[in-house]
Amino acid sequence: MKRFIIPAALFIVLLGFLAAGLQRNPRELPSPLIGKPVPQFSAQRLDDPSGTVSPANLKGSVWVLNVWASWCEGCRIEHKDLMDLSRAVRAPVIGLNYKDQRDDALRWLREQGNPYRQVAFDHDGRIGIDFGVYGVPETFVIDQHGIIRMKHIGPLSSPDARARVARMVKELANG
Repeated sequence: MKRFIIPAALFIVLLGFLAAGLQRNPRELPSPLIGKPVPQFSAQRLDDPSGTVSPANLKGSVWVLNVWASWCEGCRIEHKDLMDLSRAVRAPVIGLNYKDQRDDALRWLREQGNPYRQVAFDHDGRIGIDFGVYGVPETFVIDQHGIIRMKHIGPLSSPDARARVARMVKELANG
């Protein structure tokens, strides 16, 4: 009988961890980048390879970074909502085209509409790695000082997700 007590206790502890994990929202995974400076990069513009996109050019502004790809089904789902968000917030929405083909991405924006002020082209995914991206779409809100204040994983297709991003942008802009 005594030899069953330890395995039973371990099983109960494991069930407790599982139950706690199931209560969490997977879109609100903690990011080690929250409260930290945005990773610095200089990337070719998607629409003009001779131009660049860099966080240094956005310092002093609250901005939104949306990581997307033309092959991403979640990006298709969120695109209309991202278009609405880009019109609703008083902050530039910058795209990070992740592990995509330039022609495919440009065609997709022509067909679907372009919510972005600029799009950085991250063909090999190195910039995405610096942001801790492990799937697309992902959206970040960055403050005037270049500090990441929020990360949303997955499509911005729910009204609650869009409202959270818009509220964060507004709070940061109002200081």
